[in-house]
Parts: sequence; structure tokens; C-alpha cells
Amino acid sequence: MNHMIRVKGLSKSFGKQRVLKDIELTVAEGQIYGLIGPSGSGKTTLVKMIVGIDSPDSGTVTVMDKRVPDLGLLQDIGYMAQSDALYLELTGKENLAFFASLFNLKGSRLKERIDYVAKIVDLETSLNKKVAAYSGGMKRRLSLAIALVHDPKLLILDEPTVGIDPELRQSVWQELLELMAQGKTIVLTTHVMDEAAKCEMIALVRDGGILASGSPEELKAKFGASDLEGVFLAAGRGAK
Repeated sequence: MNHMIRVKGLSKSFGKQRVLKDIELTVAEGQIYGLIGPSGSGKTTLVKMIVGIDSPDSGTVTVMDKRVPDLGLLQDIGYMAQSDALYLELTGKENLAFFASLFNLKGSRLKERIDYVAKIVDLETSLNKKVAAYSGGMKRRLSLAIALVHDPKLLILDEPTVGIDPELRQSVWQELLELMAQGKTIVLTTHVMDEAAKCEMIALVRDGGILASGSPEELKAKFGASDLEGVFLAAGRGAK
């Protein structure tokens, strides 16, 4: 099994607050890996470390056998942050074209990718509207489209379906599963347990540490739980 991501002994503090504590994590190529936990558990800080946006106090992150941070890796990573970073005065299409240009997409390939990602997130009829007029859910969908537009090998998505209606959320997940079938690797954060159940592997994150990791079925068997919420509660009790 080829490994896309290796995290070893990762720790991070902000002032006196220790946000991540000796994180050990391995993500195989071609799988959806979910980081599951409540707000403030350290999930967002961890994915920022994997992308290379922030640096650890100790430990290492390796992506595609390259030590992070590495600017050369960004061509192969699609990152969707928890907060939307969009140009409000531009249209949805102009935002997509701008971010695609950072990856040298041009001509027919650029049009093909914009059409493809707009369809995935159901923004085809809204691409010519200024983003300032978008609802919160539409902005989240555009952020997801931007993460996908350059056809990256690795997708890192921080709470990708927050603010998206249930029907479209199901459609987005169908596409994520299809991307995984194509060999893409996807790391996502969520606190929604039915989404966690769709991941091949998950890590339960709380208070800056990983309580347990494995496939949803493995974790349910290990903790004698009927669902992942029960797993999380049992793992939390065991950590006390």
C-alpha cells in the first residue's frame, strides 16, 4: 500500500495552549480519510499542517514522500478551508478562472474544468453572478469547486458540507466517492457522523490528540458500539 501522507510526532501550541499533542497518522493513497471530532478538537490545525500553511513545534509531515512545507506540492493539492477565501467583487466564474490560472490552466482545458466543477456543486446557473450576492451555502460550494478545479491528486477539505442542503450534500458525497474510485486521496474534517461512516478510514480527534483510528466497522467492533457516535463516546471515556 502506497502512503500519501505520513504524520509523525506532530505537536503544536499557540501560546500556552497545546492544540496538537504527538499526532501519529498515516493516510494511504486512494482513500477517503475522515478526521472526526467536535469544534476546537484540533482538526483544522492538523489539516493546515498537512497543507503546509502552518508549521509544527515538533514532528514532521510528509506528503507524496516530500517533507512539508514544499511549494512544489501545491500543484497536486486541492485545499478547501473552513472559512471561504473568495473575491466577492468577482463572479463565480471569474473566481474559478483566477484560481485555475495559478495552476496554469488555459483554453479548452480551463473551460472543461470550470464546467465540470460547477456541475458538481450545482452552480452552473449562478457562475455569472457576483459572489457578493451568493448565499453562505453557495460560497461553500464555490470554495469546493475551487479546490477541485485543477484536478489535484490530494484533496484536503475542512468541513466541506457545512451550510449545504441535504440533497446537494448527498450529490457532493457521490462525487467524492467517484474521485476516490479514480485514485484520488481525500482527507476531510467533519463532526457529522453519517459522513464519517462513508469514509474508508477515520481518526477520532479530541483535545488535540487521536483517541482511536481505523475503519468505521473496525472501530464499532473494537468499542462494541452500534454506530460511530457510540464509538466516539466509548473512546472518550477510555481516554479519561
